[in-house]
Amino acid sequence: MGIAFLDLQAIYRQDQAGYDAAYRRVMDSGRWILGPELLAFEQSFATHLGRRHAIGVGNGLDALTLALQVSGIGPGDEVLVPAHTFIATWLAVRQCGAIPRAVEPADGSYCIDAAGVAAAISPATRAVLPVHLYGQPADPSAMRALCAERGLLMIEDAAQAHGARHQGEAVGGFGRLACYSFYPGKNLGAFGDAGAVVTDDDALAEALRARRNYGSHTRYAHDSEGVNSRLDELQAAWLSVRLARLDAHNAQRSAQAARYLERLAGVPGLALPQVPEGDEPVWHLFVVRSAQRAAMQAALAQRGIETLIHYPRPVYRYPPFADFGPAGRTLSDRLADEVLSLPIGPHLGLEQIDAVADAVIEWASP
Repeated sequence: MGIAFLDLQAIYRQDQAGYDAAYRRVMDSGRWILGPELLAFEQSFATHLGRRHAIGVGNGLDALTLALQVSGIGPGDEVLVPAHTFIATWLAVRQCGAIPRAVEPADGSYCIDAAGVAAAISPATRAVLPVHLYGQPADPSAMRALCAERGLLMIEDAAQAHGARHQGEAVGGFGRLACYSFYPGKNLGAFGDAGAVVTDDDALAEALRARRNYGSHTRYAHDSEGVNSRLDELQAAWLSVRLARLDAHNAQRSAQAARYLERLAGVPGLALPQVPEGDEPVWHLFVVRSAQRAAMQAALAQRGIETLIHYPRPVYRYPPFADFGPAGRTLSDRLADEVLSLPIGPHLGLEQIDAVADAVIEWASP
């Protein structure tokens, strides 16, 4: 039997009774939208992160877009974004009519850092949108200080970092707002699309609640423009079940990452992720680098080990964003050629992590 990169059926079976009870509770209630399950999850998620408000929305892209919109970001504004990330971060900026400006990652962490952001600031820059990529904090304390000094809005893209911490403080608590995706494969995932924005700002929270619901707090009273982007009752109920296990699942990921780091240390031609002092990543992905990635991926596949590439191109190498990237080869181009995500997550045991490590070591051995 092979080793799957992700197995949502296994995750469902771990808490099947809880998920089934949540489903029955919602079905019996007759409430499907903006009901008690959503309110309960929003309160629990905000408490877990130490924030005043969590506002459930339809997906992670909507979370980013709505956060930018209620913050007043619009046409002509420049937003600094990572070059090496999922395309949603850039799409949200463009959906506001704003201009994405690429920042290259800090070598080793894959995330952007404050030094790189400082070098990219221009007179048109209004906001910074750091992504805590792969579950690793993106230099958030220094980023917060830089944004405060330069008068810039900081919105965290924490779609891959549910529960991560930096210098003892929860990621998602450094920016004015932070945005989350609950796509099924996330550390805190729904069984469909879902997302949330968290903030301590009462006015922004109220603006988000209205904007996600056609610009309305009360039916047929539309005081502002809005969209239809609401986290439904079923997804909220299931997310509450998964939230109760989030810390335990993250601990499993940390133990698996520690085993990889121990077993793969010193493997020729293999670069391992680095963890800065004071960071507590949640290892949404365990990403290694090799100039011989294709050969390594093929060797693992022969053993039934599934791997993925996050991400195969910098965002500015996709046609919609070709005008926003440099002509020459960049660090993000090199990462796109070399990164490989190894299996990690609560569907796996340490014996399977060892099997993956054995396969990598055997491939790398002369």
